Amino acid sequence: MDVSDEPVVLITGCSGGGIGHSLAQAFASKKCLVVATTRSLASMKDLESDPRFSLHELDVQSDESVRNVLTSVLDKFGRIDIVVNNAGVHCVAPLAEIPFSSIEHTFNTNVYGPMRLIQAAVPHMAARKKGKIVNIGSVGALAPGPWAGAYTASKAALHSLTDSLRLELRTFGIDVITVVPGAIRTNIANTSTASYKRMPEWKLYKPFNDVIRSRTTLLHTMNPITPEEFAKKTVDAVLKKNPPAWFTYGPYSTASAILYHLPLSIKDFILSKSMKC
Repeated sequence: MDVSDEPVVLITGCSGGGIGHSLAQAFASKKCLVVATTRSLASMKDLESDPRFSLHELDVQSDESVRNVLTSVLDKFGRIDIVVNNAGVHCVAPLAEIPFSSIEHTFNTNVYGPMRLIQAAVPHMAARKKGKIVNIGSVGALAPGPWAGAYTASKAALHSLTDSLRLELRTFGIDVITVVPGAIRTNIANTSTASYKRMPEWKLYKPFNDVIRSRTTLLHTMNPITPEEFAKKTVDAVLKKNPPAWFTYGPYSTASAILYHLPLSIKDFILSKSMKC
């Protein structure tokens, strides 16, 4: 068992080109012991030779996979100080025609996945009376527009769960933090586009196909920042002795917060412009 004093950080969704990968590198730069996980080790190949990282395959949709990784980490390090629930999938489709299996997949990854890991890690953290749980949300949940309703709903659910967890786990000395990225340039546009190509041909919304498809790459048209910049700011916030309950950074994070507080009639007027075909 490794009994060093450096914080042990477990991060999901660490594939190259994403926020999780940059978070792993940012935590490592702060002398943390990073357990980087993803569904395929090949997607983290550049981290293999770096002793700061312990790499594991983890499928957040599998109870068994979560248990196996938690057991392995605790056997190796004896503790988990920080859990970062970053693994997520995007989903673009009109809600009236989206295959129900796509909604289930989105929620199983973005909502139930974090809860699987949280329920597995909390007993250990509670026994030590310390720990931090970080859930990566989305500015999209603050101002849901058309075409990505399944995704924004899943992130809104995660925001709500995180708020409740923050209150429930405080008594055990566990900090719970909602991290809300603004526009970040990651590989999510590529995976979202690939996922959209597997969708059925729309019936009611066939005239909107081009504008719906453009939603998969929306972030890349919004002057996004690099995931490295976002990760550095996020890690600095998370590692504080008293971390913030809510942390947001990146383009459109402020605009989304303003939209959230606007009357629905005004919000609908602004967001409906993205429906034009």
